[in-house]
Amino acid sequence: MPAPRGTAPQPTSVTPAGRSAWAEQSARLRAAATTEPGRLRIIGAALALLVIAFGAVTAWQVDNRARAADNVVEHSAPLSATAAEIHRSLADADATVTGGFLVGGQPPQSVSEQYQRDIDNATKLITQAAATSGGSAQARAQIAALNKQLPQYVSLVATAQADNRVGLPVGGAYLRYANTQMRKEGGLLDTADKLYTIENARLASDYEHAKALPYASWALGVVALGVLVWAQRRHYRRTNRVFNRGMLAATAASAVVLLWLAAGHTVARMELKNSSAHGARSVQVLNNARILVLQARGDENLTLVARGSGDKYIKSYDQGMTTLAGADPKGVGGELAQALRLADNDAGRAPVQDAIADVRTWRARHTAERKSDDDGDYTTAVAEVIGGKDSSGKAVPASATTGSSFDAVDDSLGKAIDHEQQEFNDAANSGRDALTLLPLGAAVLAVLGALAALFGIGRRLSEYR
Repeated sequence: MPAPRGTAPQPTSVTPAGRSAWAEQSARLRAAATTEPGRLRIIGAALALLVIAFGAVTAWQVDNRARAADNVVEHSAPLSATAAEIHRSLADADATVTGGFLVGGQPPQSVSEQYQRDIDNATKLITQAAATSGGSAQARAQIAALNKQLPQYVSLVATAQADNRVGLPVGGAYLRYANTQMRKEGGLLDTADKLYTIENARLASDYEHAKALPYASWALGVVALGVLVWAQRRHYRRTNRVFNRGMLAATAASAVVLLWLAAGHTVARMELKNSSAHGARSVQVLNNARILVLQARGDENLTLVARGSGDKYIKSYDQGMTTLAGADPKGVGGELAQALRLADNDAGRAPVQDAIADVRTWRARHTAERKSDDDGDYTTAVAEVIGGKDSSGKAVPASATTGSSFDAVDDSLGKAIDHEQQEFNDAANSGRDALTLLPLGAAVLAVLGALAALFGIGRRLSEYR
């Protein structure tokens, strides 16, 4: 039906043939961008997206670093300490049982009890490591090897002790064989050392993840602040109004997140670095030193148990002492010198200095003991190691023996480890705590900032209605 005369024809909305919905929408957006309200809507959406993206990326990156810092404190560092204690307990058990053989016959009750404590502690820690090793196939393989080898070692020692009680020389041979199983490549100490290395590598990896710089968060934060400043400058130039409260609030929220991120991550990184350099690293060096001390004591004892055929133990003792304290018996070198350098206060240096002095005394007494043994005075040599009467019937007090020096060194190193472990805990906890609230805070402030930006743009749009 034709339109009534005088009535203008109504326009019809017709999409050109073949034109996609996406192209149509793009055309509408371009048309809207030619008007001030349209431009404001686009600016508002861009501001909200940028602030939300900044908050989301910050929360994600910081959460990853906070989890890594938590792993340092709760998982990898304790596992590293457990692996080191397994190694120490096994080495101490070996040193203790070899010392008992020098007495002859039934070993003293204190020796038997200490040996049993070491074995029980190693067994408990191996079980604990198996339960907390996580998904590490390498760690599980070493733990399985320890579980297999430890009962075999205990059985060999039991046989050696039984033979020694009845005066059979074969007891010493069994003890030396047990010691070989403990120290050989692939043996108990080597396996424990591999487990220790694996856990230390995991600790180092967690440290690296925790200290990694959040470049993406920083970049997005700078971009978001830049765009917010630009939008407010544009607003001022078009309206001559100095402030837009919404955009000002969004800028403040973004600035707070960026500053919080910079300060929190800087503090966390510094504390974690300190916990690594003056805590975890110091503990690792001190643990190595303590293990060398225990092995040296075992070598010293086994040299006498071997009765003239202990050249390999003499060589092993000398090599261990050189690694521990340097080639010069009166100097300071090796692991102890490194531990002294890493100690960052008097409380940490004091027990290391005590250990260095006690090692010097031990090496001097060991030289005298070796001279007695080389001269054929076995009775005096034994007395100089564990105490008792020498070949002339003169009593050698326990306080003047190499055993006393060993005990003093081990005790000093134990105190040093306790001190450095506490320093590690304090610094690592501070580093972790610096990141604790940042992921949630960044997310909340980003949402508030985005809403504030939309509110500010909305107030400006209302002026066109």
